[in-house]
Amino acid sequence: MDLRLSAADEAFRAEARDWLTTKLAGEYADIRGRGGPGDEHSLFPERLAWEQELGRAGWVGISWPTEYGGRGLSLVQQVIFYEEYARAGGPGRVGHIGEGLLGPTVIHYGTEAQRRRFLPPILAGTEVWCQGYSEPNAGSDLANVATRATLDGDEWVIEGQKVWTSLAHSSDWCFVLCRTDRDVVPKHRGLTYLLVPMDQPGIEIRPIVQVTGTSEFNEVFFTGARASADHVVGEVNGGWKVAMGTLAFERGASTLGQQLTFENELGEVLAAARERGATHDPVLRQRITDIWISLRIMRYNALRSMPSLERGDITPLTSTHKLYWASLHRAIGELAVDVLGPDGLVCDAGPYELSFAQRTFLFTRSDTIYGGSNQVQRNIIGERALGLPPEPKV
Repeated sequence: MDLRLSAADEAFRAEARDWLTTKLAGEYADIRGRGGPGDEHSLFPERLAWEQELGRAGWVGISWPTEYGGRGLSLVQQVIFYEEYARAGGPGRVGHIGEGLLGPTVIHYGTEAQRRRFLPPILAGTEVWCQGYSEPNAGSDLANVATRATLDGDEWVIEGQKVWTSLAHSSDWCFVLCRTDRDVVPKHRGLTYLLVPMDQPGIEIRPIVQVTGTSEFNEVFFTGARASADHVVGEVNGGWKVAMGTLAFERGASTLGQQLTFENELGEVLAAARERGATHDPVLRQRITDIWISLRIMRYNALRSMPSLERGDITPLTSTHKLYWASLHRAIGELAVDVLGPDGLVCDAGPYELSFAQRTFLFTRSDTIYGGSNQVQRNIIGERALGLPPEPKV
């Protein structure tokens, strides 16, 4: 992949940097750097207003085709934007599930009527989406989904439970993977991908209080909830293909911004180390250096995967990248607390909110689980890249 920037790319970088730094130094200064890992609960109304500001300026859906309201930017320009967003301290996006997952899925697999209905509100930042995949007995084994949907006239009636549903309590819509044929073998053939409104009877949302004390994750219970028959994406009983397509869209140019976000976190750790004189500790110095080097490797791995992602290919390289960055981010969290020494184990004062280091440490324990656990990623690499025998089925 040739990442040498053209004059047009350089001009685009200047445009993005100027807009982001100006806005985040002005009326949106209070949310700069907020809403990231472990902080997703913070300042939600203000970050929703930011999402709409991005939409008005055309910074939502930058990778989408222009015929669907996007900007159709090249992969290089997408990378540029996400890098500048991280450098400017852009807050955690409340619309990322709609923009990065549901939107591309509807563009690729949806009907024209679905595109007209669902894409414009995502671009405007006026409708927030959540993802209904995981269940108590269907996490990494997604084909084991038990939530069922039964057709009743021109509506689907949904019964079941989803778990670890990010921002369900603040979302307008959820894309839900449901079982619509309980007899077909193999099981993944009986699944359907439904678009479900969250504001209706028959949906109960229960927050899951995490070790950080926050609860951006939720359990969602469907008891007679309904979705229009027109809101099936793809084919009935063909939801597995659509669901896998959605997961493919999850790995994109934003991973380069993710690397810079981690870099910002390392900067916070380094500042704390200098303030406390911890940079004189040879062990901590070596750990800081190792993470700095690892961030460079993360960037190169992300760049190396970009061409295949642009083609829509899912390769073991994406699993390698997930395994790498998840373990790296966990190491950053551990370093953040270790730099503080014993002070990292206690809160400063009431109301006893977690510090940056504590929040980062606790949240990053989840990085090696969500989005495909490290164990699952190793299985994929072993079986699909190295040709090893599949894991025994118990």
